[in-house]
This record gives sequence, C-alpha cells and structure tokens, in this order.
Amino acid sequence: ITMSLGNMFCSRCGEGFEPHEKIVNSNGELWHTQCFVCAQCFRPFPEGIFYEFEGRKYCEHDFHVLFAPCCGKCGEFVIGRVIKAMNANWHPKCFRCEMCNKELADLGFIRNQGRALCHECNAKAKAVGLGKYVCHKCHGIIDSKPLRFRGEVYHPYHFNCAACGIELNSDAREVRSRPGYSSNEMNELYCLRCHDKMGIPICGACRRPIEERVVTALGKHWHVEHFVCAKCEKPFLGHRHYEKKGLAYCETHYHQLFGNLCFVCNQVIGG
Repeated sequence: ITMSLGNMFCSRCGEGFEPHEKIVNSNGELWHTQCFVCAQCFRPFPEGIFYEFEGRKYCEHDFHVLFAPCCGKCGEFVIGRVIKAMNANWHPKCFRCEMCNKELADLGFIRNQGRALCHECNAKAKAVGLGKYVCHKCHGIIDSKPLRFRGEVYHPYHFNCAACGIELNSDAREVRSRPGYSSNEMNELYCLRCHDKMGIPICGACRRPIEERVVTALGKHWHVEHFVCAKCEKPFLGHRHYEKKGLAYCETHYHQLFGNLCFVCNQVIGG
C-alpha cells in the first residue's frame, strides 16, 4: 500500500515529513531521523542497534542499565541466558559450587546454610555434620563402618575380593606390597580368608596388615609404632620391654607398678 506524504506522520512528535526528507521505518512505524532516538538518553542509536521494551526503544547501554540483571558474582550485566537462584541472577559460568567451584547451571544445586552446593559437596557437608563419611564412588553417606582403599573411603559392597570374588565388608584388607607377589596383585582388596592365606601379619593394635617391619611380642604381631607401653603409651622402638599379665611395659613403669624405685633418685633398684 502506497501512502501519500500528507498521510505520513512521525511516531514520536506527530509531525509530518518534508519532501525528500529521510524517513526511518521501524516495524511499520515512521520516524524523523532526529526523533528516532533512545527513550532514556534521547541520543541516536549507535549503528542503528536498539532494544524495544513495552513499546519503547532503548540504546543498548540504557536497556542493560534499566532492564538487564546484574550477575551476583562478577557484577556485570547478564545478557542472554540468566540463572536465577539464591535470590540473585547469575551468568551460567559464574554460578558455581562454593566448595568445589564446579559449574552448577546444568547440574542443579542444593542450598546448604546459605551456600549453593553441588549434590556431591552437599552430601559431604551433610556427612561431616553427622560425623559420618561419604563414599568416594557413589557419594552417598556411609552409615556403617567404611572400607578404606587407596586413601579413600567407600561402601564395602562396591568391591569384591581380588582372589575369590566374594562381596567385601569393612574387614577387607588392602595389600600394597609383599615379597613374592607380582605388581598386578598389589594395591588390591582381599577378604579376610584370602588375606590370611597370603601370610601377611595383622597388627594386634590397629588390626591392619603389617607390610613393613614387624614386632612380634605377647603372642601377636605389631606395627613398630603401635607396640607401646600399657601405661605411658610410648612406643618401645626396639628398646627393652617387660611383660605382665599379657601387657607390655617400659622399664620405668614396670618397676613403678610392680618393682622398687629409689625414693631419692627415682631410678630402678637393681640386684
């Protein structure tokens, strides 16, 4: 449809147009060039780029100031995808777990004491609050005794004995090094029965395998650092010990408890 110049009016000022005057046409609306400006700062649109909101046109800067949200972390305007969470707006790359710094935009999060946490870190935080461990494999809370393997803790049922294949419990033993065994048999888990067949001694104190120096005393095997005086709990570290009723004592406390000490010098009276 062709309109005559007399029937054409500027959408802003309502005035008509002069012959040969440059006219701006935006979505069917006509404007004088001097009238086609930002509704906020009244300046021409740089490179003709504008944003429209509720029938009004804005330059890019003013549109961001008026309507674009600011990121809760970096403070910059969020253009494009906006993450709305924790009573704030975020760039997707700025919304991260406050414990491990993992991006949460596509993973989901859990609010924990005012923090946005990924599911794994929330489980860890919850477990710490309960005084429990989190399984390194499934990230679930371990309600019973954990299985320790290669420096981490797990639900025992995630593993099977490397020898017989039976499902393991928390009593499973990790073998790191042992003369006579190949390297692929090391750093594996074994049930108690298979572990006993390997002839690896178990410490009488901590009940863990002894893979280095072994102390044999009181009818048991001990880690060097775990064979201690029953009174002062200091390790003997190769020094002489005294046995009494199934317990081991250092010389001082043995004689203090069962022998004679000099009242003046506090030394053991020998002979």
